[in-house]
Amino acid sequence: MKVVDETACVRCVSGRGTIREEVWQDGRGRIVRNNLAFINPHLFPRDNGRVLGYDNGHGSHHRHCLGVVTPFPFSGYEALLSRFLQEVEAHRKH
Repeated sequence: MKVVDETACVRCVSGRGTIREEVWQDGRGRIVRNNLAFINPHLFPRDNGRVLGYDNGHGSHHRHCLGVVTPFPFSGYEALLSRFLQEVEAHRKH
């Protein structure tokens, strides 16, 4: 069941951006799927404007950054969200 479905507009040096957070839990409250994205087509016009993203689609945790997809070690959703927001803050300054 989807338990978080949030979108926020943010100011960036290069136009406005969007932060998207989606989280799904199973019946026991465990997070089974997540999708975090920072979108700003002024910073990165490819990949539908996704500058940065983290998700666990396709059976593995991976990071999207400026069109490059790499696996990353998942150590829990709270740590992931914190890392994502720190990276978004750095990208917003460019």
